[in-house]
Amino acid sequence: MAFNEVEANSFHWLVDMLESVEVGLVVLDLDFRVQAWNGFMENHSGITASKIRDKVIFDVFPDIPQAWLARKVDAVALLNTRGFTSWEQRPYLFKFRNTRPITGTEEFMFQNLTISPLSGPSGQVEKVCLMVYDVTDIASSKRALERANEQLAKLSMTDRLTGLLNRGTWENLVDAEYERFRRYGQATSLVMFDIDHFKKVNDRYGHLAGDEVIKHTAEVTKGNLRQSDTSGRYGGEEFGIILPETDAEGARTICERIRESIAQSVVETSVAPVQYTISMGIAQLSDGPENYMQWMQLADEALYAAKEGGRNRVMISEK
Repeated sequence: MAFNEVEANSFHWLVDMLESVEVGLVVLDLDFRVQAWNGFMENHSGITASKIRDKVIFDVFPDIPQAWLARKVDAVALLNTRGFTSWEQRPYLFKFRNTRPITGTEEFMFQNLTISPLSGPSGQVEKVCLMVYDVTDIASSKRALERANEQLAKLSMTDRLTGLLNRGTWENLVDAEYERFRRYGQATSLVMFDIDHFKKVNDRYGHLAGDEVIKHTAEVTKGNLRQSDTSGRYGGEEFGIILPETDAEGARTICERIRESIAQSVVETSVAPVQYTISMGIAQLSDGPENYMQWMQLADEALYAAKEGGRNRVMISEK
C-alpha cells in the first residue's frame, strides 16, 4: 500500500471518529467563523456542517454570550493554552434541548466546555477548537442532591405541622435578637401566646381536628405579620413571635389583629366547625433581663396574666 494511501486511510478513520464521537467539536477561526462542525453538533442543533461553515457563530446562535466567549478565546490564543468552563460556572454554551432519557426532567443540556488552541505552520495560534461535553446526567444528579439537602435543612428548622420555625430554631433567633438589643438598643418585643382551652378541643373533636386548629392559628399568625417578624411553634398549642424594632404598643396592635382574626373565624374541620380564641402576652425588651430566657419568661408571665384575666385577650408585661 502506498504511503499516500495509508495517509488517506488514516485521515478517513480520523474524520469518521470525529463525526461519531459523543462530544461536540467546533473549530473556529479567530474571527469566530465556523471551520469544522461534527456530527454531535449537527444532531443537537439541526444545522449541517455545510450550512454553517464560514458563518460567524454569534450570527447563528445569538444566545451565546459574545463578550464572554471572546474573552475566553482571546486568552487561549494569547497564552497558547487550553481553557475550561464547567456547567456550574455556566450551564451551557449552546442552548440545546436535553434529549437524554435518564434526565428528561431537565429542559436543556448541561455542558462542560474545553477551548483548545490550534496552531498553524508558523506556530502562531490561528484557530480554536471548542469541545462540548454533555454532562446533563451529572448536573441533574447534583442539582437533585442539592435540592434534597436544602429540603432536609428546611425540615430540620421548621415545625412539620405548621411550617413555622420549630422551638430550637426560634429560640436561637430570640437569643440573637436579645444580643442585637444589647448592642444597638433598638426597641424590640417578644410575644408568647397559646390556644384557649385547647384540651377541650382535642377531647371533644379529636386530635385531627386539633391539628387543623393549630394549622389555622399558624396561618392567621403568618398572614398578619410583617416581613421582618418571625413566628415559631414553641410546643403543643403554644406559639411565639419576635417583633424587631417594635415597642409594646406597636406589638399590641399586631397582636390584637391576630387575636380578633382568630376569634371571628371558624375552622371547618373534618369533624365539625370549630370556633376558638387565643391569649397573648407581650414583653418589650429592656435592660432588666440578663439573658434571652428571662425575656421569654416575662412574655410567658404576661400570657399567664391574660389567661387569669379571662382569656381571649392581650396583656403587656409591666416589668
